[in-house]
Amino acid sequence: MKAVAIVIAYVIGAYLVVRAVVELVLIDYGDSSSYRDDWGGPILIGVLAVHCLPGVISLVAMIRGWRTLRRPGAPDRGVPR
Repeated sequence: MKAVAIVIAYVIGAYLVVRAVVELVLIDYGDSSSYRDDWGGPILIGVLAVHCLPGVISLVAMIRGWRTLRRPGAPDRGVPR
């Protein structure tokens, strides 16, 4: 059951990372009307914080979790290898 929860957490984290990258690519930085009505708007820093910060946090958490799971000598966390 724990392995299923980890897989679900990684899928959600991957979604947040992809969403952050897509937001960075699709936004028109020179035209404030492209992000004015988004969550965090009408200012650019608010939009980037709302859309990209969860992706950055998820990426850091996934990397730390992956390193912990794959570290030699780490205690077994019940995840099949």
